[in-house]
Amino acid sequence: MDSRTVLVLLWMLLSSSTGIKLDGNGYVDVTIAISSRVPQDNTLIDKIKDMVTKGSIHLHQALDKKVYFKEATILVPPHWNSKDFTKARTESYEKANIRIDNANPAYGDEPYTLQYGECGAEAQFIHFTPNFLRNDTLIKTYGSRGKVLVHEWAHLRWGVYDEYSDTKPFYYSNGRIKATSCSKNIEGQFYDESRQPCQTHPQTLLPTKGCKFFPNKYQNTDNSIMFLPSLDSVSTFCRENEHNYEAPNLQNKKCGKATWTVIFEDSVDKDALRSLKPLLSSPPAPTFKVVQRKHRVVCLVLDVSGSMKGSRILRQQQAATHFLQTIIEDQASVGIVTFSDNAKTLSPLTTIDSESTREKLIKLLPKVAGGRTYVCKGLNLGLQVLEKDNGDVIGEIIFLTDGEASDNINSCVPAAIKSGANIHTIALGDKAAKALREMADKTGGNFFTASDDILSNQLLHGFSSLTIPTGDQTKDPVQIDSAGKKTSDWFNGTILVDQTIGTKTSFTITYETSLPDISIQSPSGSTYKQIQIHHYESAKTVTLKVPGTAQPGDWKYSIQTTISQSLTVTATSQAARADVPPIVVKTRMNQQFSDGTKPMIVFAEVSQNYMSVIKTEVWATLESESGSAQQLQLLDNGAGADAFKDDGVYSRYFTQMKKGRSSLKVRVKNLDGQARFTVQKRDGAPYVPGYVVNGVVELNPPKPPVSEEPLEVGRFTRTATGESFEVDFTGSTPPNFPPNRITDLSAEIQEDSVFLSWTAPGEDLDYGTAKSYEIRWSYDLQMLRENFSNAHVVNTAAVSPLEAGSVEQHSFNLSFTIQNGTTLFFAVQSEDKQNAKSETSNIAQASKILPDPNPSAISNPGLNLTVLVISLCVIMVICFAGAVITWSVRRRKALI
Repeated sequence: MDSRTVLVLLWMLLSSSTGIKLDGNGYVDVTIAISSRVPQDNTLIDKIKDMVTKGSIHLHQALDKKVYFKEATILVPPHWNSKDFTKARTESYEKANIRIDNANPAYGDEPYTLQYGECGAEAQFIHFTPNFLRNDTLIKTYGSRGKVLVHEWAHLRWGVYDEYSDTKPFYYSNGRIKATSCSKNIEGQFYDESRQPCQTHPQTLLPTKGCKFFPNKYQNTDNSIMFLPSLDSVSTFCRENEHNYEAPNLQNKKCGKATWTVIFEDSVDKDALRSLKPLLSSPPAPTFKVVQRKHRVVCLVLDVSGSMKGSRILRQQQAATHFLQTIIEDQASVGIVTFSDNAKTLSPLTTIDSESTREKLIKLLPKVAGGRTYVCKGLNLGLQVLEKDNGDVIGEIIFLTDGEASDNINSCVPAAIKSGANIHTIALGDKAAKALREMADKTGGNFFTASDDILSNQLLHGFSSLTIPTGDQTKDPVQIDSAGKKTSDWFNGTILVDQTIGTKTSFTITYETSLPDISIQSPSGSTYKQIQIHHYESAKTVTLKVPGTAQPGDWKYSIQTTISQSLTVTATSQAARADVPPIVVKTRMNQQFSDGTKPMIVFAEVSQNYMSVIKTEVWATLESESGSAQQLQLLDNGAGADAFKDDGVYSRYFTQMKKGRSSLKVRVKNLDGQARFTVQKRDGAPYVPGYVVNGVVELNPPKPPVSEEPLEVGRFTRTATGESFEVDFTGSTPPNFPPNRITDLSAEIQEDSVFLSWTAPGEDLDYGTAKSYEIRWSYDLQMLRENFSNAHVVNTAAVSPLEAGSVEQHSFNLSFTIQNGTTLFFAVQSEDKQNAKSETSNIAQASKILPDPNPSAISNPGLNLTVLVISLCVIMVICFAGAVITWSVRRRKALI
């Protein structure tokens, strides 16, 4: 049976991967993880259950009674004690959909969702703080927890964006000031912090800083949850007939359509939602499991078949040595299994309780190879090693192979998936079974590939990435740097140990043939020579573990060899202090499998304790299983593939796809000191300053202040390895894509011309240079959005597109006099050399407003000045008439 047949059969057997799924009308496999930084408080579990239960009712109502929360699993930290917790299986903090953790400095207790994908793409996770769940006073500020959960769920699952805006809370439309909102029917009033009517700015005539929109407590509309979930009347999402396309919010900028439309046409659930029928009765209450992952239990299942002979068995030994020596935690349990014609247990589960235990396991690693590749024998024996006395399988398998299975892999993989073990798979070379990726995907494991290029060090990087974070990053290893060189002379370099790391610092050097001369020097000049460095002769690996906390600064290594051979250096460390998390890097692709129809995007997050690190240099290396590599500089410029500027998420489209599997590695460096921490807030559950009740403003408690000042970041370097991915497109060459959609178009009217600015797209998404631009405008936003080609054309004959990523700034004369109070709408399309056009850009709005030297206070909604004057006149006439009648009556009485 060939590998393609195996893959198809396996896919048919396995319904879907780990992660959220719809089971009928109910969402299942929702994982809510509590960070290990949170002290034990069992009431949090009850609060989580209450939020999800009430959220299920709101979710059911919000989407025409089609969906609800059916099952959820709560993962508690390893240090919490209770007999009521069952053992976790595939659940982990890192892959949880909802996290309960200490506050993000930019948000405080405000719930938010980490979201940086395209419109309609699933987000990363929802973040709630323990205080948000416990403090009932926050309900008045943000709304009921259940409804806030639905607001964030819409970000997480359906990829919609917020309909309010902290940066542009007001806009000018048809001569009136409006609050950025959806629906168009939300009513309220404008007041400053002292509850006085807001003043307008003399230049923009928009409300001055400090002005707030206070919604009426009781509304005549039921939407939208993405604007103000705290309003009692709000119970659903904005639909097309009520959507406010003019509002300068992220939903319009990123999606350009109503929230309801995105959910039913663009989200991961679009097909299911269109076919599901509403539930005729109220949904059942969700069911919950409370699970816990204690110490790690890992079994290495290693290929020793004939194709592993030579450099492959050595590299496997080197990578596993690094894992056992540096990566796996103290008190974890590790077993070792090998397989070829038969499977063999080299070590049963053994607790890592000392350095000598690590050494014993390293000595047991396989050194010779021969025979055929019987995958199922190795997999089944690995599961037996993990099996408890009661038949339960709890733990992880790290499964490495380089060849196609000699046995029927389909006969054992489904049972392995059902076992409950996390199975991480590593494919060495381009012949490894195609089912490895699916097996990892279905069990919550990670999938890595490694080519035969020794210098890329992919195999060691894959093993280094196999950690199980619990939310406390001070206890997780970080990879500082990694380098390789083939030489017959010197291999010199510098490893920068920054201020945030230093404990458990290690330098791992691998060589190919003969032990080189090695010297490592600390920043203060202390030198570690060969005699002080541990040598694993059979693994051709040398390790220096720096005692105590490594001195911050530049550590220099000098390696000299007299014969030509490949050398690699890898440095890892952990946090210097228990109360200061290190700078960390996470990287991933937006797709683990691509058929070429949808662009692939590389992402890298750089942060420290949720604080984003901006203005640093980030490079991604994407290496195919054949060994060819491409390098991309990832950008945080808010254009092309990058969703938001200066948010610490660096992105780039990957267009030069190659068929087959590829690995992903990212290197981050800040050697010039330009990087900064930022606590930039982008979205989150909207804070409401108060409500208008019967014409009176009722204030909510003030929102706790958060720091918004960028902080300096010291010099640092990091490397990170993401999961590998697979590409299989039709034909021999990768598909061509049109220029990327422009998402940052802005417009400003200057007398009788308009000034437009945007970031240039490329010929192929965000690469190269587009051929031309087509710019159009209209008085009618809807017309421009739906009939771009019929709108007025702007003459762009003098505009030659700049290279992708450049800032385009141009003034255009529209050949007519623009009157005061006029609002115009603009949009752009780009075209490449194959005449393929991009999607229409975001729609930019510009109004001509002549400065008012004496701006007045804003007339609040409902107090239209004309109506007010007429009303006053009527009242005066009535009062005058009443006074005349009263005077006449009194005079008549006096005469009588």
